[in-house]
Amino acid sequence: MLENAFIMIVIIMVINIVYVSLSTIRVILTLKGRRYIAGIIGIFEVVIYIVGLGIVLDNLEEIQNLVAYGLGYGLGVVIGSKIEEKLALGYITVNVISSDPDISFTKQLRDEGYGVTSWYAYGMEGDRLSIQILSPRKYELHLYETIKSIDPKAFIIAYEPKQIHGGFWVKQVRRGRIRKSVKKAEEQQQQEANQEEVRSDEERND
Repeated sequence: MLENAFIMIVIIMVINIVYVSLSTIRVILTLKGRRYIAGIIGIFEVVIYIVGLGIVLDNLEEIQNLVAYGLGYGLGVVIGSKIEEKLALGYITVNVISSDPDISFTKQLRDEGYGVTSWYAYGMEGDRLSIQILSPRKYELHLYETIKSIDPKAFIIAYEPKQIHGGFWVKQVRRGRIRKSVKKAEEQQQQEANQEEVRSDEERND
């Protein structure tokens, strides 16, 4: 009997985790304009929801089933968000303000493959270089690392644009140049790590 109760708890939690994860992804896809994919996910989502809810309603006297349902819901929200982060759908716009207007920010970022628009601005303490950068979300962290390597003191603000149309930006970021730059940076980091490991081995042998 205890074994059956445990199996029931696991089933309810798994069903609710899958349901809420799908629900979270569906909402995000809808907000990003992926309506058809969101609709397909919604079909599976509602079927799983009905099955899970039916199991709980048929066993309302079992308090552990209600607890499992609640825990599964909470875990589903977290897991769904994590999945969306891994998928990294859409683009991100990053505004950067550098205290050094003469720094070669624009050229270095364009060489990396990012879409960049820059202009001179004036702050409380003098001239500034203001930059707007478009990047696929999956390269967001690499972009931050690149910015900090150029100017560690740069002021950074990031947000997700709801709609992008036309212009140089979209064409540029879709050509794969950023992907090549990221791959090159990762290979360089790996080489440096390998070299550091070799040096450590040589020091231990000495």
